[in-house]
Amino acid sequence: MSFTENPLEALSLEQLQARSSWKWRAYPDDVLPLWVAEMDVPLAPPVAESLHRAVAIGDTGYVAGTELVEAFQGFAARRWGWKTVEVDRTLVVVDVMNGFAQLLDAITDPGDSVIVNPPVYTPFYSYTQHHGRRIVEAPLGEDSRVNFESLDAAFMAARAESSRAVYLLANPHNPTGTVHTAAELTAILELAARHDVTVVSNEIHAPLVYSDASFTPLLSLPGAERAFSLTSASKAWNLAGAKAALLVGGADTAPELARIPAWTSRIASQLGVIAQAAAYNEGEEWLDALLIGLERNRALLAELLATHLPQVGYLRPEGTYMAWLDCRNIVPSDADDPAAVGNFGAMVGPAKLFYDEGKVAVTSGHVFGPGGMGRVRINFGTSTSILTDALTRMGQAARSLRT
Repeated sequence: MSFTENPLEALSLEQLQARSSWKWRAYPDDVLPLWVAEMDVPLAPPVAESLHRAVAIGDTGYVAGTELVEAFQGFAARRWGWKTVEVDRTLVVVDVMNGFAQLLDAITDPGDSVIVNPPVYTPFYSYTQHHGRRIVEAPLGEDSRVNFESLDAAFMAARAESSRAVYLLANPHNPTGTVHTAAELTAILELAARHDVTVVSNEIHAPLVYSDASFTPLLSLPGAERAFSLTSASKAWNLAGAKAALLVGGADTAPELARIPAWTSRIASQLGVIAQAAAYNEGEEWLDALLIGLERNRALLAELLATHLPQVGYLRPEGTYMAWLDCRNIVPSDADDPAAVGNFGAMVGPAKLFYDEGKVAVTSGHVFGPGGMGRVRINFGTSTSILTDALTRMGQAARSLRT
């Protein structure tokens, strides 16, 4: 396969069903899985070659050196013009959420507050609460963008209740696919400085931004000297099972980073580091081909919704390979239930309908917190044939309610 071919069209349904990952083993073979964040692509050739070389020589020991940090430095400079990633302020961690947990222990105490923007990636809740910190919610606006009035109130409430507060931002946002602008990020940093809140930006989907938007690394902006970002090649190159990520600190974060144990970098996967370094160093041409395919799928999804589910609300994502669908006109939703957050496999409302009647697995919106009831998140990182079949089935499921 050449880099000019669409990776999303390279594998058949039968080949995908041979996989043993969570996406393909959670449901029976007659169900089309468009839920968890795995794409239906082969590995980028440079990534596959790097793993083959490592396995051939048994290079499966503990992580050492700065190979991954340096690879990301080059990628960030080429891709986004971000040239201030410093080796001595960047730590290798197991994955972005475990990296966040390590950082949380270093910069806050039990009982301190973490502000989030629901509906949001559900591990933001579970990791925060498991570590004994309090969630403070600043819901997104109706346009799926940061609501600054809500954020200001949440910052104020968080600081009133705890000595230290952290704002955990998703950029791009999951599940909505919103890509925050440089102006929005600058305003966030100014507001955080006013309230003495530390901003931590989860930028795992950063390479997956479309031609009608532009990704801005938080730490590339003035005012981010005390902020942090977490990133990984795992989403863009489909490497969730090759565990490695990076925790990057702003210019004034050395004391906080020093509180994180040095062994943290050793417990990432050596194969993950090797694969992700290859992705950053040699995988951009493959990534560009993928983005063309994803952008086509994004357009196809809009067409399929108009044909099969015209009553569904759809705000076109600016990044990620997820779409956030408002299905309340199909299945009226109950009020948001905070106790329902956290279980990716739980299905209610439209997600249950699409599964029971259409044999399509999507992620139920309620797991993402307030604002999620009556919605679903759909993964369009698949072939056009699977996407078309899935939306056709979902349309038939919706029509079954009226017959």
